[in-house]
Amino acid sequence: MKSLGRTLGRLLLLLLLAVLVLQLYFAARIALMIWIAPQSTSFQRSEIWRLGVEKHSVAWSQQWVDGSELPAALKRAVIASEDAGFAEHGGVDWDALEKAWERNQREEARADKRAQGTQTSSRNNGNGIGNSLSPVRPATKVVGGSTITQQLAKNLFLSGERNLARKAQEFVITLMLEATLSKRRILEIYLNNVEWGEGVFGAQAAARHYFRVDAKQLSASQAARLAVMLPAPKRFEKRPASPYVLSRAATIEARMGGVELP
Repeated sequence: MKSLGRTLGRLLLLLLLAVLVLQLYFAARIALMIWIAPQSTSFQRSEIWRLGVEKHSVAWSQQWVDGSELPAALKRAVIASEDAGFAEHGGVDWDALEKAWERNQREEARADKRAQGTQTSSRNNGNGIGNSLSPVRPATKVVGGSTITQQLAKNLFLSGERNLARKAQEFVITLMLEATLSKRRILEIYLNNVEWGEGVFGAQAAARHYFRVDAKQLSASQAARLAVMLPAPKRFEKRPASPYVLSRAATIEARMGGVELP
């Protein structure tokens, strides 16, 4: 038993050491970003792999633009759409997370209710299916409460899977980013690396792809339309001028004047 205990103790110590080394690696990478822009992100590398495997070709567009060259309209639009408290919070907006959790709980309850209704309808139709099978619950839309810094943390270093360990690591990296980089630098890195369509990354590529202009020439309405696309760029790129995009963009544009830039 003593031998087993010592072995488990060593394994636990090695695990803790590995976790510490990983955190030091992240901290060192983030420190370099004070001066050096990241050449790629974890999400971008996974996308390159996916495109290569699924389509046997990689159509890619990305060009770094210094923060001073990115228009204030785009910065305001993205903040208004994605993270209204970006200039004030410390990386995590706890109020937004709580509201997102509450919305997700309501959606879960509605999905369960719809599934129960489907089961009851099947029984009433007399087909017997509802008596032998559990109701199939419709997929619910998960609403996130992630800040711009959290999104950057995830895109830079982590995978897209959802589990407690990955979320905890995201929080740690988020705090590292906020402690090491200025808000302006965080926003600059985010806008140059975020996805705006399949193989379209960063504001410059998005401006050229959708409007045939450089990022610095984006109008307020164009910036607002790009901001609308961020939650689901692969879906919105199919109809970048859809009624929803235009309506939502008008709402964002109306809010842009009240956005505080870092």
